[in-house]
Parts: sequence; C-alpha cells; structure tokens
Amino acid sequence: MSVFDAAAFRQQFPFFREQPTWIYLDNAATTHKPQVVIDSLVKFYQHDNSNVHRGTHQLSQQATSQFEEARRTVQQFINAAEPAEIVFTSGTTAAFNQLAFGLMHTILQAGDRILISALEHHANIVPWQLHCQQHGVIIDVIPLTVDRQLDQAAYQTLLERKPKIVSLTQVSNALGNVLPLAQMLSDAKAAGAITIVDGAQGIAWQRPDVQKLPADFYCFSAHKLYGPTGIGVLYGKRAFLERLTPLHGGGEMIEHVSFSGSRFNSLPARLEAGTPHIAGAQGLAQAIKFISGFDAQQINSYKSLLLKAFHNGLQHIPGIQLLSSRHENAGIVTLNIQGEHPADVAALLNEQHIAVRAGSHCAMPLFEQLAAPGALRFAFAPYNQLTEVEQCLAALAQAVEILTV
Repeated sequence: MSVFDAAAFRQQFPFFREQPTWIYLDNAATTHKPQVVIDSLVKFYQHDNSNVHRGTHQLSQQATSQFEEARRTVQQFINAAEPAEIVFTSGTTAAFNQLAFGLMHTILQAGDRILISALEHHANIVPWQLHCQQHGVIIDVIPLTVDRQLDQAAYQTLLERKPKIVSLTQVSNALGNVLPLAQMLSDAKAAGAITIVDGAQGIAWQRPDVQKLPADFYCFSAHKLYGPTGIGVLYGKRAFLERLTPLHGGGEMIEHVSFSGSRFNSLPARLEAGTPHIAGAQGLAQAIKFISGFDAQQINSYKSLLLKAFHNGLQHIPGIQLLSSRHENAGIVTLNIQGEHPADVAALLNEQHIAVRAGSHCAMPLFEQLAAPGALRFAFAPYNQLTEVEQCLAALAQAVEILTV
C-alpha cells in the first residue's frame, strides 16, 4: 500500500472537478462519493435492475448474488463472524429504532435502566424515549467534565446501577471526541450490560473489529463512509439479533403467513422487511473497497495535519470560543464567535462557498448543557486541502470583522 496522496485521493471525487469553487467542510453530515461508487449505482439501474430474493429469472438471481456479495464485503470489513450478522437498514437512525423496539419487547422490563452519554446524537436518544416511558424503563446519562469530556468516574458510579443496556457513540458528531470505547465497553460488559455502539462518525475514523470490540451491536451509515445515502448497517452478534422483535413486517422477513399468524424467516431476512436498497448496498460495498485501498492510519495522520493547521490559525482570530478538543479528536472543530449567532457566521461563509454546519448538530441536550444556542462545525475529510484550511481561516476572520463592526 503506497503512501497516502491527498491530491490523488481528491481526484477520485467528481464533485470537486464539477464544483471547484466550493470548500466542503460539512463532512460529519455526509461525505462526497468517489466515481466508483457513482458508477456502481448507475450500472445497477442501467444494466442489472431487478428485485432480490424472489425471482427465478436470471436478472433477479444476478441481483440477489450481487446484493449478498455486498453483505459479505461489509462482513469482512468489520470482521463479523458471519454474513447473517449484517442487517441492512436505511441508516444508523433506522438501526437504533430497530434496536429500541426490538429490545424493549424482548429483554427490557419495567425498572430496567439504559445508560447513554451526554455526547449522543438524537438517534441514540429519541428511539429509546419512544418506548421507555410506556414500558417503565429508565434512561441514565453519563455527564461531562468541565473540559467537555465524558466523566469516567461518574460512568463507573452509573454502572453500579446495573444498566441492562449501555449505548455509546464511538465519536461525537458534535464535538469530535473519540471515546475510550474499548475500555468503556469492557466495563459495561463486566457490569452485565448489553453494549451498543453508534459508529456513524467512527466508521470513517477507525475500522472496527467487531469480534475484538466488546460490542453486541454496532450501527453505521454508508454515506459517512463515501457511500450512498439511504443505506446503513446494523451489526449484531447472532445470539442478540435473534432476540430482537422485528420492527417491520412483510415481504421476505417471513417464512410462512396465514390469517391466523405468521412465522418469521431466519437472519438476516427476518429484520429486512420489504425491498431493500439494492443499489445502495452495492454502492456501500464499492465505498468499502475504495477506502480499503488506503492506509487508515495515514489518512488519520493527514486529517490531524489539517486539524492542527486550522487550530493554529484560529489563535489569530479574536473572539473564538472553542468547544471541541484538539486531542483525541476525529477531525471535527466546533466553535462559536463571542456574541454572534453561529447561523450568521455560517451564512457569511456560505457567500464564499464554504460549506459548514451551524446549529445543535442533532445533539440538543449536549448544547443545553453547554448553555450554547448551537455552534459552527468544521469537519475535515482526507479530500480537503491545506490551501482550503487557509482560505477558510481567512473567510472566518473576515466574517468576524464584518459581524463585530
């Protein structure tokens, strides 16, 4: 594997050829797609389009074979024990809704506790809330320290309450914090908890080995990993997937249906009701093959270089209130300008074709704790360039000057 070449990497993404004036720093929301992913989607719809698992004709059989090969590609990428442990969903949010519904109807009982953290995305909060009050299940939250890290001492105290489930993000989408996940999950397992990981941001930062990581479930979305939107993965150890009540019914998730009752299919079909995103699964497989051609450590080193340059430049801009940490960070800088609303700053950056996110980043409880209306988020990817960092800093300084006049 050759040394990572950021310029060569960027050339694989047609967006940057067709929209050369844009500096795209909203990568935590979604990443751009390399040509191989786009080509795979076009190829399926132009040449191979057919439904899967239900046709005897050659086109259906070919589509089924490609769809199941995509599943095996995901399995190998995260080192799942078998393809049946890979359940395709529409994304991380859908995976959490399946987990909340499925566990609430089989494992969780009134008085049980679920432990999440103050850093969680709404997808790891709201699905639990939809069921917890009705079923008498209690949600506990790991608080933050004064430097906006998870309070590990408080975590140990909360584990003493014997939560039935511990569900944690791998990387905070709002602040970029990389959690000490392996240790936290090990502690949770020692306390007897079922462990769940939100890997939506983490999947592009650190490729998981789910047979080594003490996680019973791991969820991620393709579009954060240079793949298509509308497709994601719910990984689960077979024994735990078997205990989930399916959220959706119909289609190929059944083995037998009568008006008096139905019998569910085996995994993974029992959790994949209806026609799946067939082209999306193949696009995800192509994205995995694409990113696997580069050394992940070198990519993260390059992102750290961008991060360092950005942080250094921020020191020369007055009024910066930095929320994210420079250390143990996956490439996200979250900040505010003293006295200014983040949306106003983002609007000025937009005028210079700099795409950043302003708001609460689907983490409203976090920003309530921080007593902030939201923040500006700059999220770096390996196709970003040092020259873009410099341009962004100059535009940010200009925006501050305009707003503070």
